[in-house]
Amino acid sequence: MRLCQHLDEKPGVRRTLSNQLLRSGTSIGANVQEARAGQSRADFLSKMAIALKEARETHYWLRLLIVTEVLSQAALLPLQTEVEELTRIIGPIIVSTQKSNP
Repeated sequence: MRLCQHLDEKPGVRRTLSNQLLRSGTSIGANVQEARAGQSRADFLSKMAIALKEARETHYWLRLLIVTEVLSQAALLPLQTEVEELTRIIGPIIVSTQKSNP
């Protein structure tokens, strides 16, 4: 969220990318919370799959900020690492839930 606040300080592409990053980045946690309160196994899996997609999208926006030289890779490395960790956590949860008996 602090990164988005920083990006919002200047209009144009930075602000547009900030909005996309804010939506996808905050959606990860929101969908994980929704999954935890899922009404069924299918609901849980659906919400976790959305969280994984949002994590991948967030990673995309971070890479785009680097490629377009809006920010340096060094500046975004901690956030990239965090979103990669989330992906490595959420993915196996989905796989193990799909494999487990209902």
